[in-house]
Amino acid sequence: MFCPKCGSLLISKNGKLVCPEHGPVEKEVTFKEKSKTKKDVGVMREKPEVHPKTKAQCPKCGNNEAYYWVVQTRAADEPPTRFYKCTKCGHVWREYS
Repeated sequence: MFCPKCGSLLISKNGKLVCPEHGPVEKEVTFKEKSKTKKDVGVMREKPEVHPKTKAQCPKCGNNEAYYWVVQTRAADEPPTRFYKCTKCGHVWREYS
């Protein structure tokens, strides 16, 4: 509940609502959250890619561009595994060093 004069959050003291600025409040204000309709909410069909792109040929469709990321899948003294995802068809493959 909020103070009708300044909009501050009211504090409960001795069973009464008190504004830190104006003291005891006789009439408090409550705010209701606006309900979201389908018009209010945007729907994303696909997640945006956050990985960098590189030139790599997709083994499935032959496209020459792919997103890539690196993961240490084996022991720390061995090189990491590079993963690729085709920008055209979405096929994911890996490359060991």
